[in-house]
Amino acid sequence: MEEARENGCVGSVLPMASLISPSGNEVQVSEVEGKIIALYFAANWYPRCEAFTPALTAAYHQLKKHGAGFEVVFVSCDEDRPSFERFHRAMPWPAVPFGDIGCKKRLSERFQVEGIPRLVVLAPNGEVVQTDAVELVNRYGDQAFPFTSARVAQLEAEEQRKFASQTLEKIFSINGKDYVNGSQEQVPISSLVGKTVGLYFSAHRCAPCIKFTAKLAAIYRNLKDKAEDFEIVYIPMDKEEDGYLRSCSDMPWLALPYDDGAPPRALARYFDVREIPTLVVVGQDGKTVTREGRNLVNLYFDMAFPFTDEQIRLLQEMEDEEAKGYPPSLRHTGHGHELSIVSEKSGGGPYICCECDEQGLGWAYQCIACGYEIHLRCARDVQAGSTGTG
Repeated sequence: MEEARENGCVGSVLPMASLISPSGNEVQVSEVEGKIIALYFAANWYPRCEAFTPALTAAYHQLKKHGAGFEVVFVSCDEDRPSFERFHRAMPWPAVPFGDIGCKKRLSERFQVEGIPRLVVLAPNGEVVQTDAVELVNRYGDQAFPFTSARVAQLEAEEQRKFASQTLEKIFSINGKDYVNGSQEQVPISSLVGKTVGLYFSAHRCAPCIKFTAKLAAIYRNLKDKAEDFEIVYIPMDKEEDGYLRSCSDMPWLALPYDDGAPPRALARYFDVREIPTLVVVGQDGKTVTREGRNLVNLYFDMAFPFTDEQIRLLQEMEDEEAKGYPPSLRHTGHGHELSIVSEKSGGGPYICCECDEQGLGWAYQCIACGYEIHLRCARDVQAGSTGTG
């Protein structure tokens, strides 16, 4: 073991004789020698770790299938052994024994782990290749291997070329089908060409998804009533087909056929979807207009259509002009303190309106004392004689 430390191999990072498999058996550290190793710092209790583990597992299986010299070692941040064992059983790779507190502490300190999930990638000689490869796995899956800077640069260049030549047909070719599902029939992808199309990444039993789906459905119907060339396609992130079918029953738009999750995951990686719900908008030319459709819908409702930079700039200019008609301060019936008007240039930013519980950005009435913020439009209901107090 001393020789391993001196030579700068994996033994210098994992100075113990054995790891532990998900089934509880010993795994000799020598078995991972000569491989690229990813130290996976995670915990059962943290939702982001639970969300990332399946993505890492899928990449791991693909790399093993193709014989890549790669191994993951789980470094648990769980608070107790049962939680560690329960989480580890869902993984196909070995772990640092839960009881080896010293080793886990040394690894956390050595790699300055301050947040989880964290995926530190090491070369066979123990040198750090990536300080955190979580986003690389989310974006590129097994294609990120061997995680070097050169490989990342290559992937980013390929990604830019794909986006430059992107068409609606190419986006959906990942599904291997030339149609999406309508309420009663199959709808050819070719019929969507030339329209503004929203790709809606969502799932059943996701509370934020349920709330946003209801709002998006109302806006979708409004745009349809205006005869706008707009369509939405549901990209299911459901783990089971039953959830997919239930989601479809709540949505008035089209849906990608359910196929055990592989095509949706590929699309999520392609568009770098990090949370749900997400609404990616593709323009009439087949190019990506925005990946922030959800935020734009929350801020501007159906006025956000067609979601272009020009349209959003126009809406922001309208907001700026409208704000000139509001008093600089007021007292709102929903709050005891005086509220002052702020903009994005004077202390305003993203917020959730304390009156209507909807998203806001920039212009707001804000309580400097306690952070209470409301939309300008929500401040119209003011107490008589309470405006302009100063």
